[in-house]
Amino acid sequence: MTDFIYLDHNSSSPILPSVAKTVSECLEAGYANPASQHRLGQLARSKTEQLRRSMAEMLGAQCSGMQTDQLVLTSGGTESNNLAILGLVSKSDETDPANSDVRPKRVLISAIEHPSVFGAAEQLVRLGFEVEKIPVDGNGVCDLDALQSLLNKPTQLVSMMLANNETGVIQPVAQAARICRKQNVIFHTDAVQAVAKIPVDFGQLGVDAMSFTAHKFGGPRGIGGLLVRHGVTPQPILFGGFQQSGIRPGTEDVALAAGMHRGMELFHLGPKSQMARLTELRDKLQNNLLAEFDDLVVNGGQAKRVPHTLNISFPGVDRQSFLLAADIEGLAISTGSACASGSSELSPVLLAMKLEKEIIEGSIRISLGVSTTPAEIVETTRRIVKIISGFRGLK
Repeated sequence: MTDFIYLDHNSSSPILPSVAKTVSECLEAGYANPASQHRLGQLARSKTEQLRRSMAEMLGAQCSGMQTDQLVLTSGGTESNNLAILGLVSKSDETDPANSDVRPKRVLISAIEHPSVFGAAEQLVRLGFEVEKIPVDGNGVCDLDALQSLLNKPTQLVSMMLANNETGVIQPVAQAARICRKQNVIFHTDAVQAVAKIPVDFGQLGVDAMSFTAHKFGGPRGIGGLLVRHGVTPQPILFGGFQQSGIRPGTEDVALAAGMHRGMELFHLGPKSQMARLTELRDKLQNNLLAEFDDLVVNGGQAKRVPHTLNISFPGVDRQSFLLAADIEGLAISTGSACASGSSELSPVLLAMKLEKEIIEGSIRISLGVSTTPAEIVETTRRIVKIISGFRGLK
């Protein structure tokens, strides 16, 4: 059997050995339920809070004083996004104590969001909200002028991802957050594809809420977080417990929190070298394929991207057929979000970029990770050339 090359880190990055060791050691320590009142429970509570504070600090949150930001632990990015979108808006005609006006049932999201944001927004529509999309340009960058124009109509919440999960294009989140702050509109960013992959500073971004998840950066699956600014309190979307100030009820998992912390810590120990290495590998693969195929299109290639993501199109090649051939050749890659896998519909992200149908139909996403090697890039090039040449009858 052909040795598999894993290039689907945007879907899930394999757990790092150091993270697995940390989780295992924590499980072996036998931490009790952090909500228990006895000494063993309080020991678990102390450990959880130490991890929570350290992660918040690594993310640039305010962790002391009267204006302390809060890190809410969740089951992952999807729950974090749902908690932000559904929990940070008023679902009835309540008044806002800040201005005594009826809060508008209107939300803006970018046109290139992850399915978990789109899905939560669709739920708001069912609850009577108006949801509008912020358009993007041909490189997949959100249009800030359009955002400013859309905000002329009263709005409760804006959500714009930090780095796109399909193209890797980095969005102007800090600028968008400033625009929203002037309008007293809550701003959320989905930073799932950015945290522990590029430097992310919650305070400098100026956002009100930020989602992330551990398994995108070599941490364990089943845990993520929603970092919220002081003074901003999401309403719960789960019920039946008092944990985490009632915002997210349910028993906190000390071992998973320790694993997420370790994955985040590993990135912060050497972000520049890791980013430089992945950028070099991505660019090498991109340039190798451009040298082989004159019609290759790099989607979002003219915009600033995260180092680990490459979205390319082979015009005239069906992406689903390519994936089947790639699997046979031992390449684990995708056409887009794993949360939308199995769908034959065209990518909403590439459609929002207004790319030609032939380009969208022939698009694939290659995402690198810590484990990716230069030799794998060389071999990946060879296998892709073989597949595309076979489709086109070139060799």
